[in-house]
Formats: sequence, C-alpha cells, structure tokens
Amino acid sequence: MLTEEADGPRPAAGAAPPAKLSLIALTALVVGSMIGGGIFALPSQMAEAAAPGPLIIGWLITGVGMLMLAFVFQTLAKRKPDVEGGVYGYARAGFGNYIGFTSAWGYWLSAFIGNVGYLVLLFATLGYFFPVFSDSGTAIASLIGASILLWIVHFVIMRGVQEAAFVNTVVTIAKIVPLVTFIGILAFAFKADLFTFDFWGTSSEINGAPLGSTMDQIKNMMLVTVWVFIGIEGASIYGSRAKKRSDVGRATVLGFVAVLALLLLVNLLSYAAMARVDIAQLPDPSTAGVLAHVVGPWGAGFISVGLILSLLGALVSWFLLCAEILRAPAVDGVLPRFLASQNAGGTPTGAMWLTTGATQLMLIYSALNESGYKALILLASSLILLPYLWSALYQVILTARGEGDQQETGRGKDLVIGAIALIYAIWLVYAGGLGYVLLAAVFYLVGTVLYVWARRENKAQIFTRFEVVVFVVIIALSIWAVIALANGTITV
Repeated sequence: MLTEEADGPRPAAGAAPPAKLSLIALTALVVGSMIGGGIFALPSQMAEAAAPGPLIIGWLITGVGMLMLAFVFQTLAKRKPDVEGGVYGYARAGFGNYIGFTSAWGYWLSAFIGNVGYLVLLFATLGYFFPVFSDSGTAIASLIGASILLWIVHFVIMRGVQEAAFVNTVVTIAKIVPLVTFIGILAFAFKADLFTFDFWGTSSEINGAPLGSTMDQIKNMMLVTVWVFIGIEGASIYGSRAKKRSDVGRATVLGFVAVLALLLLVNLLSYAAMARVDIAQLPDPSTAGVLAHVVGPWGAGFISVGLILSLLGALVSWFLLCAEILRAPAVDGVLPRFLASQNAGGTPTGAMWLTTGATQLMLIYSALNESGYKALILLASSLILLPYLWSALYQVILTARGEGDQQETGRGKDLVIGAIALIYAIWLVYAGGLGYVLLAAVFYLVGTVLYVWARRENKAQIFTRFEVVVFVVIIALSIWAVIALANGTITV
C-alpha cells in the first residue's frame, strides 16, 4: 500500500527556518556518522569472526549491498524530493504511518544506543592516558566523565544545527589523518606470509573455538560490517535542510566510497602486520595494538588520540541525526507534537532533550550491567536493519509502478538496484539472527505508546487494518522475546 499523504494535521515545527547545509557539510555528516569508533576496533572484531578468504567475500557482499543502498537513497532523493526524513519518510510514504513510525523509532533507538557505545569506547580509550578510566580504574569515574561529555555535546547542538554541522566537518577532517597514517605505515610493513596463513580459516581457533565454515564466518562478520556503515543515509535524513536537493545523493555516494576504501585497507592490512590469533586478543581500540606492534608504544598513543577525535565527531553527527529523525515524524503527526519544536538555531529541542535523557539512562544501565562496546553496537546494528529494508522495498515498488520523476530508460536500472539492496537487507536480518529481531519487536511495542499518543493528539485514525495486523505481529514477537529472555535463550 503506497500512501504519499497520511491523515492528521501537521503541527508547526517552530518559527525559525531550518539552516541550509552545503555538499561539504552533508558529505561530512555521512563520513562523520560512519567513521566513529567502529573502524578503530575493526581488526580484533573481524579476526574473531573470519579468516582472509571469507573476510574478502564478506566485504564484497557488504560493499555491493551497501553501495546499492547508497544508490537507493540517492535515487529516492531525486525521484521523491517531496518526501522528507530519509528512512522514516520512505517507510511512511510506502507503507503508511505505523510502518513509518517503526522505521523512525528503530533508527532513533539504534542511533542513541550507538552513542552510548561511542561514550563507552571513548572513556576506555582515555584510560590509555588517564588510568582512572582504565580497566583497573573505577566504572563510576567513566560514568561521570561520559555523563559530563554527553551534556556538553547536548548544549553545543542546542546552539544550532549549522554550528554543530561546522564542528562535525572540522572534526571529520581531523580524524581521517590518523587512519591514513595507519594505512601508510602498515602498507610498508606488509607481510604476505601472515596474510595468507590459513587463508580460509579451516584450522584456526580463536579462544579455543574454530571459526567454522566459510558461510559461518561470513555471517559472523555481517553485523559488524553493518555497524561501520551505519550513517550512509545521514544526508537523506537532512534532505529538507540541504542547500540543493541534488547534493543529498552526491554526498551519500561520495561518503560511501571514501569510507569503504578506509575500511578495507584498515582491515586487510592489519591481517598482514600481525598474527590473527593475536589480533583477536587485542583490547579496543585494536588498531592501537596493531600499530604499536609495528612501530612501538607511540603507535598506541597516536591511534588513541585519533580515536578520541573520531568519537567526538561521531557523537555530534549522531546526536544531530537522532534529533532530526524524531522531528520529521512529529511534524507529520506520527510522534508527539513536542518533538517537533525548534529553537532559534533550528535545533529540535524536544527531540534533543528526549535523546540526551535516554542516552543518560542507557549509560547508567550499561555501567551497572557492564555492557561493553561490542554488545552495544550489535544491538544498535540490529535495530537499523528494518529501516534499511523498508527503504529498499519502497524503491522496488515505486519503480515497478513507474511512479516518481523518472525516465522510462532508467526504470530497469533503478529496479535492479532496489532489488539487490532489498535482498541484501533481508540477508542482514537473517545473518543478525532471530534474537535481535525479537528484541527489536519489544522496543517497537514500547515505542507504540508514543505513536498512539500522537495519533490521539491529532485526532487521527490510530491504525488501519493493515497496521492492526502489523501491531499484532509485534505483540506476538514481544511475548516470544520475553519468554526467551526469561529462560535465557536470548540475553540483553
């Protein structure tokens, strides 16, 4: 069911006009969102999952799949310039208000939980310089430090979207320098025998366990690859704030190509600098351990500084995206009206306060339950899978029906791109596993309270018949999740 306009009034988003972002600023949002902590922790996480052969296959699948997703966002930005909000807007336009809500809600959950992961990794990295934040220090010190930084970022963004985007652009440039240096040094230190040793992972064991079949290794690395590419849709979410709508697609593809090159080189060159078994044992950020192995202790400090800059930039990028993904549905009456309010600087104030408050609570929960960086990013990655799937499916349906501003000669190409992106999105849900799907259903069910609030606030129909079916499925999956949590089948 394709529904371009949903029912219900559109509440005012505030008197201030939105700040306009240039191609450079949009590209920096994409790159800054994708390059956070993931690339710095990539070597050890991949060494635990896959040998070089399966790793290369996995990266090829990821590269093609994510490139098709990048083209999906580029194409939809051009074909449907009137649809705002990125993954939320496309899900709502294609499948109605409630599916649009689940896309926005899942994306927001993924983003703010990912921010908690960034803060955890940031203060683990600061432990290299300040022992009070290290493993031998106290968890309360990291919690306090992370909380202070969280609120500093909050008030920086509250000054205005344009100012925050400028800060993000500067930090994005600064954090690429250590990565390029890392790649350059490891290229000179390349050891072919290390890279080719047990190329398919048939005899290697990590922590006493075999890597498994080639397919097992590819599946095991998938959620990590999703995490390092999350943010590819960042420019599309800010489509309404772009100086030129065409810049949205350009920024998406430019950001993707740049980040893919960095990811491949950081990952593959690490395998040629240090034994995989040893890489898998490295603490985060594992790039620090790899570089220290090659050049000595100063390498760890150098990478740690780069990671701190990277995480600071990523926090700004993702708080901006968190606020915007809540503002757009609030304007459409899909989330409560208070989330659409903006200040004089164009910052969605209600959305920012909710995001910062939720992040603070999750930080406390993470500290009490000792949730590490990897556990948080896997949960965050799983929650964004369905928003990606809805966007790809929307392009397939849109193109098949010949809707949108498109030439007939381009329909076949757009259909192929959408189909490949959709297959990739379905594959990601399968590779992520049932446990994450069940947890996502619980989060959607809890968030439905806000959706019902918004629909009643706007005196609009809450559910269509199709949406009732979707809601019942979410309830059933949530009950299944609670039972699985209770008997230990899945854990949080």
